[in-house]
This record gives sequence, structure tokens and C-alpha cells, in this order.
Amino acid sequence: MKTDSPHISEYSSLGIVLVSLLILTTISVAVTGIHLGALSVAVALIIASIKVAIVIIYFMHMKFESLFLKLMITGVFIIYALVVIITFSDYYFR
Repeated sequence: MKTDSPHISEYSSLGIVLVSLLILTTISVAVTGIHLGALSVAVALIIASIKVAIVIIYFMHMKFESLFLKLMITGVFIIYALVVIITFSDYYFR
């Protein structure tokens, strides 16, 4: 029988996560100052998706989960990407 032990993250990895989230937030704020038109929404969604992935991996401890759960989360991200691509393609061809 497998017992689940708590996974304690090191301060250095949490610091790297903090710095990366702050850098991505700074980039997303900087992109709003640049007028890219409809592309600015796509860039903001990409940056937000990267930030969500970082939070899921480190703060929700997804890196310690089973392969099945990792595949399920990956499937959700793929479906999300397809919905965004279909939405933007519909917007582009109008």
C-alpha cells in the first residue's frame, strides 16, 4: 500500500517560480502598452496560459502526481488551445 508523504518544496525553487511569475506579469503589463491590435489578446492569453501552467505544476504539486492525472491536465490544455484557435480563426475570417 502506497502512503502519500507531503512534498516540501525548496525555497530556491519557490523563488524561481516567484521571479518567473513576476517577469511574466511585467511582460503582460508591457504588452498592454504596445498597441498590437487583436494580437495583444492572443499574447495575453499565451502569457496567462504559461502562468497557469507554472502555478499548476509547482503550487498544486502536479509534478508529483501520477502519469494519468498529468495526461488529463495536458488534455485540458489541448482542448483549451483548440477552443482559443477556433475562436480566433472565426474572428479573423469575419
